[in-house]
Amino acid sequence: MNTDMATQELWQRRLSLFPITAAVQPSPRQGTPVLTVAGCDLEALAHAHGTPLYCFDAATLDAAAAAYQRSLAAHYPGRSTVTYAGKAFCCKAIAQWTQRQGFWFDCTGAGEIAVAVAAGVPQQRILVHGVNKSDEDLDAALRHAGTLVVDNLAELHRCAGRTQALAAMPHLWLRVRPGVAVDTHAYRQTGQEDSKFGMSPQEVLQAVQLCRAHSLPLTGLHFHQGSHFHDPAPIGPALDTVLHLVAELASTTGWQPASLSPGGGWGVPYHEDDLPHRDVDAYVSFVAQRLIEGCAARGLDLPTLHLEPGRSLVARAGVALYRTGVEKHSATRRWLPIDGGLADNPRPALYGARYSALPVRAPQRPVAGTTWIAGPFCESGDVLIEALPLPLLEAGEVLAVPVSGAYHLAMQSNYNGARKPAVLWLADGAAHVIQRRETIADLLARDADLP
Repeated sequence: MNTDMATQELWQRRLSLFPITAAVQPSPRQGTPVLTVAGCDLEALAHAHGTPLYCFDAATLDAAAAAYQRSLAAHYPGRSTVTYAGKAFCCKAIAQWTQRQGFWFDCTGAGEIAVAVAAGVPQQRILVHGVNKSDEDLDAALRHAGTLVVDNLAELHRCAGRTQALAAMPHLWLRVRPGVAVDTHAYRQTGQEDSKFGMSPQEVLQAVQLCRAHSLPLTGLHFHQGSHFHDPAPIGPALDTVLHLVAELASTTGWQPASLSPGGGWGVPYHEDDLPHRDVDAYVSFVAQRLIEGCAARGLDLPTLHLEPGRSLVARAGVALYRTGVEKHSATRRWLPIDGGLADNPRPALYGARYSALPVRAPQRPVAGTTWIAGPFCESGDVLIEALPLPLLEAGEVLAVPVSGAYHLAMQSNYNGARKPAVLWLADGAAHVIQRRETIADLLARDADLP
């Protein structure tokens, strides 16, 4: 393959990571080809709204939602629900989008619950998680949620002590620790024996007995093994463990869960080297078949299946835009500085997340060498992308990083006084601000003078 063909193949693979509406089109301002999403010129958006800037493509979000709905309808018809995992990215507009899809909304803590309530999410569609819920968290969940996932026995006792003050108690699910994690980074594993999350099967048995003694509305079981995995096989033994527990509960207490959730966490491709990638149907079909067969083998009632995707719904829909500085060189590296990084996307520093990128103007220019893309923050770990083939970029150009919709904005910070970026919703050639850019006044609003 000649150099030109290899370059074009690289750009096409890289472009396929972007939202489904992404295209390279002539700029109406200067005729140069530019990267567009939903018919919007990303360079023009960066000029109008500043950088760093995050853009979410409505069509890509809708397509991801439809993929889950089709798979569940095909493999587990009539008894399934999708719950959007708010920890991936939580804001009013995203919460409202989930309601257009008929999804539940998963919250962790009083803050995310408040966002869901402000967005108009009905109580019956609010589900609450959390490992060490504060009194504020627990009270907000009991007041606003339709379903509360109980993490431990102490929390269950706290719920029981609050029943008299409530007009109605939300449905309770128990989080099981199945003892099996999926293949992902250790920081993203949650189902192993020594995990901080959930209860052992023995503790779940005690919890069921406690719920029956206090007439608590126990309706489900939940487990989650980790995030950003690409092979559903480890879900099999975990689901078998949980169904074995259900069979034991049915025989000893007469209780079976009306709902069962194996969590979420299906991964997405972040880099062209991650392609091709198995779609969500591989995940949904595996879980559905294993659950149907497992219940049949044990003579159990078939529960409602609840899946809790976050990343695989929103990651590809998001694009982060940065403005470049002046290239510099160290002993062995060509550095491209940008105006964001660690503060708006800590994932590379946290667990080595790997990304790709394209220049917005003339994105298909020939590669000029391998580049390390780094942010302005006072940490050597503030390297957004390592060893990425890129063309030469001038200072002031706009660089687009795909697959930026999950766990960037949710984990952003004000490190070095960084202000959180604006967020745009792109649909049908129009851009709408769904989160404004943070200001200096916002940074100072919490401070008080030294007494």
